[in-house]
Amino acid sequence: MVVNKFIAFKFKKKKTNFVQFSAKQIENAISPIVYEKNYLTNSDSVRFLGLTLDKNLSWKLHIDQLCSKLASACFILQTLSSLVTQQNMKVIYFSYFHSVMTYGVIFWGNSTDRNKVFKLQKRAIRLIANSSNRTSCRRLFKELGILPLQSQYILSLALLVVKNMEIFMLNSDIHTKNTRSKFNFFFTTDKINKMSKRCILRWYKNF
Repeated sequence: MVVNKFIAFKFKKKKTNFVQFSAKQIENAISPIVYEKNYLTNSDSVRFLGLTLDKNLSWKLHIDQLCSKLASACFILQTLSSLVTQQNMKVIYFSYFHSVMTYGVIFWGNSTDRNKVFKLQKRAIRLIANSSNRTSCRRLFKELGILPLQSQYILSLALLVVKNMEIFMLNSDIHTKNTRSKFNFFFTTDKINKMSKRCILRWYKNF
């Protein structure tokens, strides 16, 4: 592929890479990209708006980087656990842990690697409650008023739908039949790809 030299934006060749996305099961041959007689370097991942996208869109790399940040937040909680009150620990949790964990969760929250994040969240919860590592977190989440990762993921999807209701349609908007699913969401699949359809179905299911 040759990049047209008359494109509207300019970029530095030495600092520019490209990523060719594909499904895990499909190994596509990488098509080289040429700009001003120079080949751009192929990369396995790219960072975009705070999210790390790998070439297979598996979210594994993003979650690994996220866990590194969350582990640092846990260290802060551990350091301050004997110095501040539980209420202050919750403030620190929401400032340093929760805000980082929930960013972009609607994209990676259903990934197979999400349990790595959940383990760190449970560690943070035990630090706030000053509980041992063997204490069950089910009761602690309720007592502290903090949502587990999976519940936070579902809440984020629900809020996304509620805030964008104008782009959705109900079955009752399409037909007048009095069916049990008349208040379920309706969407067409003729202009969306397989991955988009999977995401939309996931949102509808959780909502």
